[in-house]
Amino acid sequence: MLKVTDNTGAKIAQCIHVFGGSRVRYARIGDIILIVVKSADPRRLVKKHEIIRAVIVRQKQNFRRKDGSYIRFDDNACVVLEGKTKEPKGGRIVGPIAKELKENGFDKIASLAPELI
Repeated sequence: MLKVTDNTGAKIAQCIHVFGGSRVRYARIGDIILIVVKSADPRRLVKKHEIIRAVIVRQKQNFRRKDGSYIRFDDNACVVLEGKTKEPKGGRIVGPIAKELKENGFDKIASLAPELI
């Protein structure tokens, strides 16, 4: 279960598939996943029970960086993507975002984020 940190209307989502191969079990920061929206605001872009793509932007598990340091966040969070592209569906991102997203090609998400860590 993940928090959705954009203004598409989705609040809580559940991961049902991790893209990247048939034996991939866990998603990390920057991975694209398939989610089901479990709770959402009424009259918004994303509805409850909708199946859409998203990207992981924060994770509780320690994440090792290239320089050897570790980073972790207080929650597991994702941002809803527009179709099969790397563009966000919403126009606003809430909370900090890992800087690995910019390195993975999610430049628009990184530019919308209030803080890159």
